[in-house]
Amino acid sequence: METKIKQSLFEVETQYNVNVVYASESGSRAWGFPSPDSDYDVRFIYVHNKEYYLSVDEQRDVIELPINDLLDINGWELRKALRLFRKSNGPLFEWLQSPIVYAQNNEFIDDLKNLMPHYFSPRATMHHYLSMAKTVLESDLVGGEVRLKKYFYALRPILACRWIADRREVPPMEFGKLRVLLANDLNKIVDDLLKQKAVVDEKYMIKPIEQLHSFIKSEIEYCQKAVPGLTSVNTDSDTLNNLFRKYVG
Repeated sequence: METKIKQSLFEVETQYNVNVVYASESGSRAWGFPSPDSDYDVRFIYVHNKEYYLSVDEQRDVIELPINDLLDINGWELRKALRLFRKSNGPLFEWLQSPIVYAQNNEFIDDLKNLMPHYFSPRATMHHYLSMAKTVLESDLVGGEVRLKKYFYALRPILACRWIADRREVPPMEFGKLRVLLANDLNKIVDDLLKQKAVVDEKYMIKPIEQLHSFIKSEIEYCQKAVPGLTSVNTDSDTLNNLFRKYVG
């Protein structure tokens, strides 16, 4: 699959006349809890040639390849990515931390990663993860049976929230790093769920686990109270403008 993904990225560069400066895995495979039938969620950042940026008209700033059961590949143009980076965009900050990288300009990614602490907004990122956790809890973790994977789709964002609330720093993307915040009894439950998820499909259903429901609810309440004390985003554009100009041309 890695070969197929890299070939797709090469075809993107050829077809659209762009340079892919970074590409990584963004879904459950990068988070650390894939199922056997999990697809590959590839996200990338690309740069056009200089003429693209000299047009008087705004142009399309995303590239999306047709989605199938196995591959979901799409990317953002550099200027779009930097505008979202300036807003402390949660998904983008995750892409930059992915343990699975398919392509990268080393200097570019070093430059961007070095700026992450300066543009990280605890408040904005907390809202992002809180919304994710609450949506899963209220929409997916209800009824007599629930999809196993949805526990991870609630636990990962709420642990990211707790990381922000307590440490005031960019939370790691990987669930394995976030779960250090779990108590031993919950970690044992999570270990069992991970073993199951590794051998069942994405639609596998289980009975609700009250301990996890209680934990997720209490963490949402804790993190909601912490939001007012968090700092907002750094809106400085000069540094990002310089970075943009460095890689366009």
